[in-house]
Amino acid sequence: MKLTLRWFGSKHDTVTLQEIRQIPGCEGVITTLYDAKAGEVWPKADIREMKAEVEAAGLKILGIESVNIHDDIKIGLPTRDKYIENYIKTLENLGEEGIDLVCYNFMPVFDWTRSDLAKQREDGSFVLSYDQELIDKIDPTRMFEEMDSNADGFLLPGWEPERLERVKELFDMYRDVDSERLFENLIYFLKAIMPTCQKYHIKMAIHMDDPAWSVFGLPRIVNNKANIQRILDAVPESNNGLTLCTGSLGSDPNNDIPDMIRSFKGRIHFAHVRNLVHLAPGKFDEAAHLSCDGSLDMYEIMKALHDIGLEGPLRPDHGRMIWGERAMPGYGLFDRALGASYLMGLWEAIDKNRR
Repeated sequence: MKLTLRWFGSKHDTVTLQEIRQIPGCEGVITTLYDAKAGEVWPKADIREMKAEVEAAGLKILGIESVNIHDDIKIGLPTRDKYIENYIKTLENLGEEGIDLVCYNFMPVFDWTRSDLAKQREDGSFVLSYDQELIDKIDPTRMFEEMDSNADGFLLPGWEPERLERVKELFDMYRDVDSERLFENLIYFLKAIMPTCQKYHIKMAIHMDDPAWSVFGLPRIVNNKANIQRILDAVPESNNGLTLCTGSLGSDPNNDIPDMIRSFKGRIHFAHVRNLVHLAPGKFDEAAHLSCDGSLDMYEIMKALHDIGLEGPLRPDHGRMIWGERAMPGYGLFDRALGASYLMGLWEAIDKNRR
């Protein structure tokens, strides 16, 4: 396991590489060209510049999150082949720079969704929160505006302005896309890029849907054991794998995360580890990483990851906003650093106990 932290680049992130470098055990970052638009080819010069900046701080780029997928690919429009070719060129440019992991998602219209980006807890910290009753009261065509207005001035990952401007158009475009068609479009995309992934040893790691159920009637297909296994079986190459996100899967209490980890051994290329509190069906708050602060057993999760011999990167996922820090919602330094230390402590104890 390689401990990492997500980093959005010096132009967008309040957390610096120098601060990340001081987290004990942290080997590198998971980063992206945050200004790149879905469907564009990432210039090799920009990738090289990003890599040089990270390495100058004594860290490594251990993965990209994300190379966003154009909606035409997800919808299955005739123009998708053009955007797939652009995606392949980006993969080639990453591979030639020695970057061999790409986390991505295949969620229609909306990326991760929350009803509150700064819900105050009893301890005074602020967390991301989801309440289906509140979501149901929102006009879906205004969801981008709702998220943007609560982001404290930060550009949220997965909620890019160019998509905000097209939200009504996107809903119309996805009108005939059900879960089966979305699945077929994902497999079409994966089969098209696999030769390039194999040539450059790039591991494609699909992120789970967040939350793990349909939002505004849009299909979700990466949300439970059966659906995920179907994706892995349809494209059996080992390059086709997972970003195992405990928070996304954990939003549905029916998902047995340790069992899923063991079942997907060999196909988990990347792990996002975070905790949450189930408040009611369709209602949860994110929490500190510590098991007793939420509803997930982080010891059993880390033990399962250790059991399968996870060799790829792992990062603490969304953190609380604590100690007066102002940062991108979910991505401050302080609580994610606490989470990183906690997860590393669990890993060390599990490893020493095994030996």
